[in-house]
Amino acid sequence: MERRTIGAGALAVGAVGLGCMPMHWAYTGSRQRGDASLRTVHAALDQGSSLLDTADMYGPFTNELLIGRVLRERRKEAFVSTKCGLLVGEQHIVANGRPGYVKRACDASLRRLQTDTIDLYQLHRADPEVPVEETWGAMAELVTAGKVRALGLCAVGARAGRRAGARTGLHDATIRQLERVQQVFPVTAVQAELSVWSPEALESLLPWCAARGVGLLAAMPLGNGFLTGTLTPGQGFEPDDLRARHPRFTAEMMAANQPLVVGLRRVAERHGATPAQVALAWVLAQGPQVVPIPGAKRERWARENAGAAGVRLTPEDLADIAALPPAQGSWD
Repeated sequence: MERRTIGAGALAVGAVGLGCMPMHWAYTGSRQRGDASLRTVHAALDQGSSLLDTADMYGPFTNELLIGRVLRERRKEAFVSTKCGLLVGEQHIVANGRPGYVKRACDASLRRLQTDTIDLYQLHRADPEVPVEETWGAMAELVTAGKVRALGLCAVGARAGRRAGARTGLHDATIRQLERVQQVFPVTAVQAELSVWSPEALESLLPWCAARGVGLLAAMPLGNGFLTGTLTPGQGFEPDDLRARHPRFTAEMMAANQPLVVGLRRVAERHGATPAQVALAWVLAQGPQVVPIPGAKRERWARENAGAAGVRLTPEDLADIAALPPAQGSWD
C-alpha cells in the first residue's frame, strides 16, 4: 500500500488506516467476539493499513486491550493512535483535561496497549474547565518523557453547539484552538470528519493543515456506513446504534440521499471498485497529508477499505462526484 507522511516529523503510515471504534462502541453488534475483531485488525495490517485508531473511552478500555493483543505480536507493523480526555459515566460522557489525569491516562493506555510508546496521542475533547494550553503542556511532557511520539487533536465533535442548518465556519473554533496549542507544542495531526456527504473540513481546516504540514485523519469517511451502498432506507437500527438517533438516518433522509450512493456506484463501475472504495479514494484525493480511517468490524470490510488505496480517480470522476447534490438532513 502507498505510504503517506503526517506532521512535521514525517511519520509514515499506510494511506488508508483502520478505525477500531466500531468493534466496541456506538454501533449495533459492536461488542462482538474478540476473535472476530482480532482477525479484522490482523487483516488490516496484512493489507498495509498500519494506522490503528482507538481511544481509552471505546468500551471503555476494551478497544485498547484488543489492540494490545495485536501489538504484542506485530508492534513494528503498526502505527498506534489513541486518545484521552473523555470519561464515560453511567449517564454522561464528560471531558477531563487536568494535567494529572492526562498523564495517568497515558500510563494506563500504555499498559493496555502493551507498548512502551504511543505513536500519536490525541486530545479527544478539550475540557471547558481547563485551559487547553495546560492540557497540551501535559501531553507535551509525555513526548519529552518518551512515552508518546507525537500529538494530535480530535475535532470530530466540532458540530456540538453549532447553529442548526449552518454550513460554514464549522471548524473556526477548532482552528482557534489549534492556533493556541501550536504555541505550546507542535500539532502533528488533526482528526476530523471528512467524506463525500460531509465535506466541510475542506473549507478551512484542511487548508490550515496543509499550510502547516499537519496531517488530517479523516474520520467517518464512509458517512457512518451510508456511502457503502449497503444500507437501505427504512431498515431501522437497534437502540444502541448511534444511527438510530442520527437525523440523516431516518427513512426519509436515507431515501433523499440515495443519489449520492448512485453517483458513487456509477464511478465505481468504471474502476471495477465498490462505492465504499470510491468514497475513500475521494478522501485520499483531497491531499497527500490526508489519511482516511474508516471503521470496520469484519475482515472483508477491512480488506475492501484497504483496496481503496489502489483506486485512482480521474479528473472526470472527481468532477462527477463534485456535481452530486449535497447531503440532505441536519447533523445538529
